[in-house]
Amino acid sequence: MIFQCKSVFIALALVGFFWASICMGQTAQVAATASGEHSWENQSSKNQAGTSGATSGTTTGGTSAGESVPGNISGTILDQSGAVLTGAHVKLTGDGRDRSLNQEVPSGNNGQFEFSNVAPGAFELVVTAPGFATKTSSGTVHSGESVIVPQIALEVASNLTEVEVGLSQTEVAAEQIKVEEKQRVLGMIPNFYVTYDPHAVPLTSKQKFQLASRTVVDPVTFLFVGGAAGVEQAENHFAGYGQGAQGYAKRFAAGYADTVIGTYIGAAILPSILKQDPRYFYKGTGTMRARFFYAIANSLICKGDNGKWQPNYSNVLGSLAAGGISNLYYPEQDRDGTTLTIENAGIGIGATAISNLFQEFILRKFTPKASNKNPGNDTTNP
Repeated sequence: MIFQCKSVFIALALVGFFWASICMGQTAQVAATASGEHSWENQSSKNQAGTSGATSGTTTGGTSAGESVPGNISGTILDQSGAVLTGAHVKLTGDGRDRSLNQEVPSGNNGQFEFSNVAPGAFELVVTAPGFATKTSSGTVHSGESVIVPQIALEVASNLTEVEVGLSQTEVAAEQIKVEEKQRVLGMIPNFYVTYDPHAVPLTSKQKFQLASRTVVDPVTFLFVGGAAGVEQAENHFAGYGQGAQGYAKRFAAGYADTVIGTYIGAAILPSILKQDPRYFYKGTGTMRARFFYAIANSLICKGDNGKWQPNYSNVLGSLAAGGISNLYYPEQDRDGTTLTIENAGIGIGATAISNLFQEFILRKFTPKASNKNPGNDTTNP
């Protein structure tokens, strides 16, 4: 059974190599995305007190029927993952009839904001925050209304032209990582190494190591390693480790070492040295066939920090390095020098191809806090 699985992994690696050679010959063009302003219609309740007069000039609760009563406007600011956003800058503007329609407030700790004593009339809200694209909404407040606007979700700025006011590329990448670290399949399983933004800015070396560290210490990582060690013990795989608690501990330690070494070498050390992005860039468009081969090819090609597609040396060399290092701690009878190293590298590349297929066709549907950004017809895809 193990031999059959290894054959499948290695076969996928060979298919990926063939398709990557085709993809690398194509020229990628960058398609700009535009985010438009959206308008929404106020939904509010109008409270009235007293009895309405039957004719013009009749007063209600001491206020003339034709007199305008100031209203209120409130709402909540979120980031694109659905978390409340503190400190967002909310500006209220109107047509200049009244100074009350020209106010500015920050969103509070619960992401909420409120404007009081607003003169009736059309208004516009402009929401800005460092690292996020500006969002504009418009509506109308009528006399005496308390308008609660729909939740306003800000998206991470897709490029630096949207955040020119003193915001560095590193800060933009940090905001994008915050979103990615909230991506969990079924709300539980880490799904950090995928970006749904085709124009995501490159990570710094420090950020690549931070993302790797975040992955290897996640509780779910320990859970998966522990489960794999249990299966290996039940099948007496790596018999040299023996049975019992000691045998399980050795299998768990070897499995966790594989995870740590593979993650740091393939997703942090080599990507930093070779200036490559360790994340999978979700395609999401095109024919099923094109997306299928794109996912497989991405086990052998990747985006460089310069935004161009190139051979994925980080993944290939990382798989070879991890396979070679594993010879140091696996039982002697399970070591086979160069043959085992190459075999493990093929399995690693094949496993990456399978993981990419899941990312492209399945996992986004089960990741509640996945970015809402739609790649659209992103011509940067190979």
